[in-house]
Amino acid sequence: MAETTIVHLLRHGEVHNPGGILYGRLPGYHLSETGRQMAELVAKALAERDVVLLASSPMERAKETAAPIAERFGLEVKTDDRLTEADNVFQGMVLGVGRGVLRSPRHYRHLWNPFRPSWGERYVDVMRRMKTVIDETRETARGHEAVLVTHQLPIWVIRMAAERRRLWHDPRRRQCAVASLTSFTFDGDRLVSIGYSEPAGALLKGPEPTPGA
Repeated sequence: MAETTIVHLLRHGEVHNPGGILYGRLPGYHLSETGRQMAELVAKALAERDVVLLASSPMERAKETAAPIAERFGLEVKTDDRLTEADNVFQGMVLGVGRGVLRSPRHYRHLWNPFRPSWGERYVDVMRRMKTVIDETRETARGHEAVLVTHQLPIWVIRMAAERRRLWHDPRRRQCAVASLTSFTFDGDRLVSIGYSEPAGALLKGPEPTPGA
Protein backbone atom coordinates (compact mmCIF):
# COMPACT_ATOMS: atom_id res chain seq x y z
CA MET A 1 0.00 0.00 0.00
CA ALA A 2 1.33 3.44 -0.95
CA GLU A 3 2.17 5.99 1.70
CA THR A 4 -0.20 8.88 2.42
CA THR A 5 1.29 12.37 2.18
CA ILE A 6 -0.57 15.62 2.84
CA VAL A 7 0.59 18.98 1.51
CA HIS A 8 -1.25 21.86 3.17
CA LEU A 9 -1.37 25.16 1.30
CA LEU A 10 -1.81 27.86 3.93
CA ARG A 11 -2.82 31.34 2.93
CA HIS A 12 -1.23 34.04 5.09
CA GLY A 13 -3.24 35.79 7.81
CA GLU A 14 -4.89 39.20 7.68
CA VAL A 15 -2.57 42.04 6.65
CA HIS A 16 -2.45 45.56 8.07
CA ASN A 17 -3.59 47.51 5.02
CA PRO A 18 -5.77 50.48 5.99
CA GLY A 19 -5.31 52.10 2.58
CA GLY A 20 -6.82 49.19 0.68
CA ILE A 21 -3.73 48.85 -1.50
CA LEU A 22 -3.18 45.88 -3.80
CA TYR A 23 0.18 45.17 -2.21
CA GLY A 24 1.12 42.12 -4.30
CA ARG A 25 4.90 41.65 -4.08
CA LEU A 26 5.59 44.99 -2.39
CA PRO A 27 7.72 44.77 0.76
CA GLY A 28 6.63 46.21 4.08
CA TYR A 29 3.16 44.67 4.41
CA HIS A 30 2.93 42.78 7.70
CA LEU A 31 0.25 40.88 9.54
CA SER A 32 -2.25 42.89 11.54
CA GLU A 33 -2.83 41.98 15.18
CA THR A 34 -5.78 39.88 14.04
CA GLY A 35 -3.53 38.26 11.44
CA ARG A 36 -1.06 37.25 14.14
CA GLN A 37 -3.88 35.71 16.16
CA MET A 38 -4.95 33.82 13.04
CA ALA A 39 -1.46 32.42 12.61
CA GLU A 40 -1.48 31.19 16.20
CA LEU A 41 -4.86 29.50 15.68
CA VAL A 42 -3.61 27.70 12.59
CA ALA A 43 -0.54 26.46 14.46
CA LYS A 44 -2.79 25.22 17.24
CA ALA A 45 -5.06 23.46 14.74
CA LEU A 46 -2.07 21.67 13.22
CA ALA A 47 -0.50 20.75 16.57
CA GLU A 48 -1.40 17.06 16.43
CA ARG A 49 -0.53 16.64 12.75
CA ASP A 50 2.58 14.95 11.42
CA VAL A 51 4.17 18.08 9.93
CA VAL A 52 7.83 17.55 8.98
CA LEU A 53 8.39 20.33 6.42
CA LEU A 54 7.53 24.03 6.41
CA ALA A 55 8.15 26.45 3.55
CA SER A 56 7.00 29.98 2.86
CA SER A 57 6.68 32.66 0.24
CA PRO A 58 9.36 35.35 0.69
CA MET A 59 6.71 37.95 1.51
CA GLU A 60 6.76 39.20 5.12
CA ARG A 61 3.10 38.35 5.72
CA ALA A 62 3.70 34.73 4.73
CA LYS A 63 6.82 34.28 6.83
CA GLU A 64 5.06 35.84 9.83
CA THR A 65 2.18 33.38 9.36
CA ALA A 66 4.65 30.48 9.27
CA ALA A 67 6.46 31.54 12.45
CA PRO A 68 4.07 30.03 15.05
CA ILE A 69 4.04 26.72 13.13
CA ALA A 70 7.83 26.68 13.04
CA GLU A 71 7.97 27.28 16.77
CA ARG A 72 5.41 24.60 17.59
CA PHE A 73 7.09 21.90 15.49
CA GLY A 74 10.70 23.01 15.90
CA LEU A 75 11.06 23.43 12.13
CA GLU A 76 13.07 25.81 10.00
CA VAL A 77 11.02 27.97 7.62
CA LYS A 78 12.43 27.44 4.15
CA THR A 79 11.81 30.39 1.82
CA ASP A 80 10.76 29.41 -1.70
CA ASP A 81 10.22 32.05 -4.39
CA ARG A 82 7.82 29.73 -6.23
CA LEU A 83 5.30 30.32 -3.45
CA THR A 84 5.25 34.09 -3.92
CA GLU A 85 2.26 36.21 -4.90
CA ALA A 86 1.34 36.52 -8.59
CA ASP A 87 2.78 39.55 -10.35
CA ASN A 88 0.25 42.30 -11.12
CA VAL A 89 0.56 45.61 -13.02
CA PHE A 90 -1.86 47.22 -10.54
CA GLN A 91 0.42 46.49 -7.59
CA GLY A 92 0.65 49.51 -5.30
CA MET A 93 -2.68 50.94 -6.43
CA VAL A 94 -6.13 51.03 -4.89
CA LEU A 95 -8.59 48.69 -6.57
CA GLY A 96 -12.17 49.60 -7.39
CA VAL A 97 -14.24 51.69 -9.76
CA GLY A 98 -15.10 54.79 -7.77
CA ARG A 99 -11.72 55.54 -6.18
CA GLY A 100 -9.30 53.06 -7.66
CA VAL A 101 -7.50 52.05 -10.83
CA LEU A 102 -10.69 51.27 -12.76
CA ARG A 103 -11.69 54.93 -12.56
CA SER A 104 -8.97 55.89 -15.03
CA PRO A 105 -9.32 54.90 -18.73
CA ARG A 106 -5.53 54.76 -19.03
CA HIS A 107 -5.60 51.47 -17.12
CA TYR A 108 -8.15 49.84 -19.44
CA ARG A 109 -5.40 48.67 -21.81
CA HIS A 110 -4.40 46.12 -19.20
CA LEU A 111 -7.87 44.58 -19.04
CA TRP A 112 -8.23 43.27 -22.59
CA ASN A 113 -7.86 39.58 -21.73
CA PRO A 114 -9.30 38.25 -18.44
CA PHE A 115 -8.48 34.66 -19.46
CA ARG A 116 -4.68 35.06 -19.46
CA PRO A 117 -4.91 37.48 -17.51
CA SER A 118 -3.53 40.52 -19.34
CA TRP A 119 -2.89 42.51 -16.13
CA GLY A 120 -0.36 40.15 -14.58
CA GLU A 121 1.39 36.80 -14.38
CA ARG A 122 -0.28 34.20 -16.53
CA TYR A 123 -2.49 31.74 -14.66
CA VAL A 124 -0.75 28.86 -16.40
CA ASP A 125 2.66 30.08 -15.19
CA VAL A 126 1.43 30.40 -11.61
CA MET A 127 -0.03 26.90 -11.86
CA ARG A 128 3.23 25.44 -13.17
CA ARG A 129 5.42 26.89 -10.43
CA MET A 130 2.96 25.78 -7.76
CA LYS A 131 2.77 22.27 -9.19
CA THR A 132 6.55 22.02 -9.18
CA VAL A 133 6.89 22.99 -5.54
CA ILE A 134 4.02 20.72 -4.47
CA ASP A 135 5.51 17.77 -6.35
CA GLU A 136 8.93 18.33 -4.74
CA THR A 137 7.35 18.75 -1.31
CA ARG A 138 5.38 15.50 -1.71
CA GLU A 139 8.64 13.65 -2.38
CA THR A 140 10.54 15.25 0.50
CA ALA A 141 7.75 14.77 3.05
CA ARG A 142 6.58 11.39 1.73
CA GLY A 143 4.50 9.55 4.32
CA HIS A 144 4.12 12.70 6.42
CA GLU A 145 2.64 16.21 6.15
CA ALA A 146 4.00 19.56 4.99
CA VAL A 147 2.82 23.16 5.14
CA LEU A 148 3.47 25.67 2.35
CA VAL A 149 2.56 29.25 3.24
CA THR A 150 1.54 31.19 0.16
CA HIS A 151 -1.15 33.46 -1.29
CA GLN A 152 -4.72 33.36 -2.48
CA LEU A 153 -4.31 33.35 -6.26
CA PRO A 154 -1.56 30.71 -6.38
CA ILE A 155 -3.59 28.43 -4.10
CA TRP A 156 -6.77 28.87 -6.10
CA VAL A 157 -5.14 28.36 -9.50
CA ILE A 158 -3.37 25.13 -8.53
CA ARG A 159 -6.59 23.87 -6.96
CA MET A 160 -8.49 24.62 -10.18
CA ALA A 161 -5.87 22.76 -12.19
CA ALA A 162 -5.93 19.77 -9.83
CA GLU A 163 -9.73 19.62 -10.08
CA ARG A 164 -9.49 19.88 -13.88
CA ARG A 165 -11.39 23.14 -13.94
CA ARG A 166 -10.59 26.19 -16.07
CA LEU A 167 -7.96 28.52 -14.62
CA TRP A 168 -9.71 31.81 -15.42
CA HIS A 169 -12.33 32.73 -12.85
CA ASP A 170 -14.10 35.45 -10.90
CA PRO A 171 -11.75 36.42 -8.01
CA ARG A 172 -14.77 37.11 -5.80
CA ARG A 173 -15.69 33.42 -5.92
CA ARG A 174 -12.40 31.98 -4.67
CA GLN A 175 -12.76 29.69 -1.67
CA CYS A 176 -9.55 30.80 -0.01
CA ALA A 177 -9.98 33.01 3.04
CA VAL A 178 -7.05 34.46 4.95
CA ALA A 179 -5.39 31.82 7.17
CA SER A 180 -7.28 29.02 5.41
CA LEU A 181 -5.86 25.59 4.61
CA THR A 182 -6.26 23.90 1.24
CA SER A 183 -4.97 20.38 1.78
CA PHE A 184 -3.80 18.04 -0.99
CA THR A 185 -3.80 14.38 0.06
CA PHE A 186 -1.71 11.93 -1.97
CA ASP A 187 -1.69 8.14 -2.00
CA GLY A 188 1.84 7.62 -3.23
CA ASP A 189 2.10 10.02 -6.18
CA ARG A 190 -1.64 10.02 -6.86
CA LEU A 191 -3.78 12.92 -5.66
CA VAL A 192 -6.83 11.43 -3.96
CA SER A 193 -8.54 14.43 -2.36
CA ILE A 194 -8.46 18.18 -1.79
CA GLY A 195 -9.80 19.50 1.49
CA TYR A 196 -10.51 23.01 2.71
CA SER A 197 -10.72 24.38 6.25
CA GLU A 198 -10.66 27.70 8.10
CA PRO A 199 -8.95 27.19 11.47
CA ALA A 200 -9.19 30.95 12.14
CA GLY A 201 -12.71 31.29 10.76
CA ALA A 202 -14.00 32.88 13.97
CA LEU A 203 -11.77 35.89 13.29
CA LEU A 204 -12.86 36.48 9.69
CA LYS A 205 -14.53 39.85 9.14
CA GLY A 206 -16.53 39.20 5.97
CA PRO A 207 -15.74 39.83 2.28
CA GLU A 208 -12.21 41.09 1.61
CA PRO A 209 -11.88 44.50 -0.06
CA THR A 210 -8.71 43.53 -1.94
CA PRO A 211 -8.90 40.16 -3.74
CA GLY A 212 -5.88 38.12 -4.75
CA ALA A 213 -3.68 39.07 -1.79
